Amino acid sequence: MMRSDKIGGRELKRTIRDMLKQDDFKAALMMLCQLPAREVINPLFSFFYSMDELTKWRAVTAVGTVVSDLARKDLESARVVMRRLIWNLNDESGGIGWGSPEAMGEIMARHKKLAEEYARILVSYAQKDGNYIENELLQRGVLWGLGRLARSYPGFLKESDTFIPPYLDSSDCIVRGLAAKLCGILRLDAARASLQKLKNDKTSIPLFCKGMMRTYPINRIASDALSRLRMIDGTVETAIRRVEK
Repeated sequence: MMRSDKIGGRELKRTIRDMLKQDDFKAALMMLCQLPAREVINPLFSFFYSMDELTKWRAVTAVGTVVSDLARKDLESARVVMRRLIWNLNDESGGIGWGSPEAMGEIMARHKKLAEEYARILVSYAQKDGNYIENELLQRGVLWGLGRLARSYPGFLKESDTFIPPYLDSSDCIVRGLAAKLCGILRLDAARASLQKLKNDKTSIPLFCKGMMRTYPINRIASDALSRLRMIDGTVETAIRRVEK
């Protein structure tokens, strides 16, 4: 087990950075969870601002892993971290909040109790009548966080058919792609027409998937989302035929 009491602040940060770059990232996450959560959170937060995309996204995953593990031992301390992420997205914080919505989504996807308490706040960042975030770069993080949450607990994104589809028309290609992916996860029928249009969008965007950065064309993401909608159509048709018999 790694002993954090023998590692200074700068050395700890360098050690964590090296762990985020390891080929065996799953093993690195296990090692991070052996360290006191309160000591690794600040260094991990600092990597949200990394110019290296893979380092940034792995830091988001690591925060989700560490904080969800912390919540199982000390729920109130995990809440403190959640409140800090929320504060980072507050105009009064004086910062920008890079990585905060992504981390919120990652944490809640891993811990249902925290999702029950904070999902509505993450959702509100995407709603025009909520705590709407206008910055398109931050919108990317909000949509990614919602997508991560939706994979684990889609029930927390009720009525998303009213506020997610408009993002499909965003001028930002990554926002469009993430919105299309989210519409597929949630199987939003209200997005069908817009997703059909995006089948002509050949723009490729980088996405973090399974610990690595990968590139996907938006038209493929839209097609995948439409395929999920067709699965619903087939289920409904089968149910109708059974009733008619």
